[in-house]
Amino acid sequence: MSLFAVHYTYSDDTAARDEHRPAHREFLGDLAREAVVVLSGPYASIPEAPDAALLVLRGESAAQLVELLRDDPFQQQGLVEQVAVREWTPVLGSWAEGPLADDL
Repeated sequence: MSLFAVHYTYSDDTAARDEHRPAHREFLGDLAREAVVVLSGPYASIPEAPDAALLVLRGESAAQLVELLRDDPFQQQGLVEQVAVREWTPVLGSWAEGPLADDL
């Protein structure tokens, strides 16, 4: 399995994101328990860019992860406007030498 960096760009419907966040986090939590989600969380909000998040996932391919993430309640509610998935190979740092070492 490979590691992938996934960038979500959210819609500006913050009320709907607030409403569906528990289901979104439950979905990602289930994937974390299955060792698919390594890390996940939103970027800090800034005025000049839409709200967004970074997810680091394990998977066989970008296409497989794109398909898997279609079941995310945020995506099903139309709250994710863009999904970018790139294979990622960390080479330095405490995570690369510790918890992720077996995945590299």
